[in-house]
Amino acid sequence: MAAENPPHIFLFITDQQRYETVRSLGYEYMETPNLDRLVDEGVAFTQCHITAPSCAPSRASLFSGLYPHSHGILKNGDRWRESWVDTLADSGYYCVNIGKMHTCPMDTPLGFHERYVVENKDRFLEERYFYDEWDKALHARGLVKQQRELYRQRPDYGERMGAFEWELPEDMQSDMFVGNTAKWWLETKPKPEKPLFMEIGFPGPHPPYDPTKRFIEKYEGKQLPLPKIKREDIEGQPQAFKDLREHNFEVDHDSVVHLDDPDEATLQRLWEYYLANVSMIDEKIGEILDTLEAKGYLENAVILFTSDHGEALGEHGHIQKWTMYDCITRVPMIAWSPGRFPEGRKVNELCQLMDIGTTVLELAGIEQPEWMEAESMLPAMEGNEFDGRPFVIAEHGRDMFLNTIEFVSMVRTKEWKLVHFLDRDFGQLFDLRSDPAEEINLWDSPNHADKKRELLDTLREFRVRSDYQTRTRFQNVR
Repeated sequence: MAAENPPHIFLFITDQQRYETVRSLGYEYMETPNLDRLVDEGVAFTQCHITAPSCAPSRASLFSGLYPHSHGILKNGDRWRESWVDTLADSGYYCVNIGKMHTCPMDTPLGFHERYVVENKDRFLEERYFYDEWDKALHARGLVKQQRELYRQRPDYGERMGAFEWELPEDMQSDMFVGNTAKWWLETKPKPEKPLFMEIGFPGPHPPYDPTKRFIEKYEGKQLPLPKIKREDIEGQPQAFKDLREHNFEVDHDSVVHLDDPDEATLQRLWEYYLANVSMIDEKIGEILDTLEAKGYLENAVILFTSDHGEALGEHGHIQKWTMYDCITRVPMIAWSPGRFPEGRKVNELCQLMDIGTTVLELAGIEQPEWMEAESMLPAMEGNEFDGRPFVIAEHGRDMFLNTIEFVSMVRTKEWKLVHFLDRDFGQLFDLRSDPAEEINLWDSPNHADKKRELLDTLREFRVRSDYQTRTRFQNVR
């Protein structure tokens, strides 16, 4: 049963956005006035971690309230066709998706009444030739999308690490297009008589890192926290992550040719373009907020902002995602609802990205099923006592990137992190107090064998508990 006066809920999800990309979260090099407003007037979670270091399994967790091993989507391309959006719709919400969700099939309803699908900028995996709303708009304008085949023709393609200026009309850049589509819907569609749930999925700052010139100029020459790639760090990594680096040297996924030892100028450009892409999204969020206010939605609304996972940007010698470093697992998470949530609150307790799901259900007055593994963040959002989780978990299955292992799991407390590879004798163990940069792998250290065993036991007990808790889900949702 829905709440008596349920709020409109707007969920903004970016793709591959690092935590360190919002000025008001403490990163002065950023130009994000609209996200800053959400932080300054809302609640920011500083230790929100994803459940999987790639798009589909992470998003499937968010929209199911389950860990990857429970919902079965272990990598991009795994079939994903169900979510709690069905339950939200059944409770009386009108549900709309604009932009990226990364379902499989890409246009599966997933419980939404309306979907305006915009997927990855560079699609060479599942459903390679899927014709989304962005493709249609480009075609209608007589434009050929900037994409891998064209980027490969550039003489400097192998040096750019995926950073390319968007040279077509600015409104046809994917994030601009998604933002404008959301504004179009809100401005032209009659305001529903029932509460509205809208997911707005921006494709960026996922590569190709493709901002327009006016946003690049905001970061040109800025002093940025460029990574210092250390050979001892790379040598101490598990073989699976070394294999991942080699794979990304050889295969240009998402128009990214990874480099083993990029020079400072190359890293500077990479960071400038990536951060400029974030600022593009920030501008569109501001415009959408203005539209929501003009149309009367903000009188009773909750705004949620987050990302499906982070981005390495050269840290630890890696690009994109798939590893379990904090630059991948930690994402921004902001809740904003003046009058409902306190202003300027920072929540430093551990939580999982998928906890947004049960929070949305609670806001809607929907009881959470016992099998759901997500935990509500609403007490923290409302300024009440919030213990958070004692640890967070992330998982991923074998795919074309992590192609030399079967399954990888991470358990992270506030002070320690352990990464376990199924049937392998290598792994990672980090003391996050003395080594917050995660550069010293203690997996084989005799002095830390007890801590390693303790965290392996935690991981084992978690899996047993998870399997028991979710034992009835097929009876309830299939």
